[in-house]
Amino acid sequence: MGSLNMEKKWAFPLVISSLVCVFLLATTFNMGLISSLPTINQILNIFPSRMNQTAYAEVKVSQSSAHPPLAITIPKFAYLVSGSKGDLEKLWRTLHALYHPRNQYVVHLDLESPAEERFELASRVEKHPVFSKIGNVYMITKANMVTYKGPTMVANTLHACAILLKRSKDWDWFINLSASDYPLATQDDLLHTFSTINRNLNFIEHTSQLGWKE
Repeated sequence: MGSLNMEKKWAFPLVISSLVCVFLLATTFNMGLISSLPTINQILNIFPSRMNQTAYAEVKVSQSSAHPPLAITIPKFAYLVSGSKGDLEKLWRTLHALYHPRNQYVVHLDLESPAEERFELASRVEKHPVFSKIGNVYMITKANMVTYKGPTMVANTLHACAILLKRSKDWDWFINLSASDYPLATQDDLLHTFSTINRNLNFIEHTSQLGWKE
């Protein structure tokens, strides 16, 4: 009796499974296999399309990240190089060391220097092939009296600034030097370094806020 009951228990699920299979086969062949194939294909095509969308998104991200950064604006400096008696050659040497076509320059020999030196400087600036072609080197022809006491040095600096602003306002920082100064870095290095600095930053505000920490 026990074995007979076990056979009956297994027979019922087997019959049900067979009926389900027959029903599915009949549905497939009798209700149209061909018409069902597009539906199956549509279901299968979901996965490649999603994969393509993902790949396309990755391509777009990689392309956007491959774009070069925005161009950095190269700054421009305005220089005043001043000298006195006997400083003609030193001033000329410093001017050549500082020179860059992007910058603006004003040179000045004060009243203490002989007239011959001032005329010689004016002649050199005028006849220099690069200076005359670019047109960014100017000389204060009306020499100022400059002493180390009183407001004469400030007045001379303001005079040079006025000339620079009249000639061209296309510069970012003003630098005041003497004929005895000599740069330790090239102008290309300075322009590259200052290209990422805020143009509104100046030496007085910078040092008053941050001291000499930088």
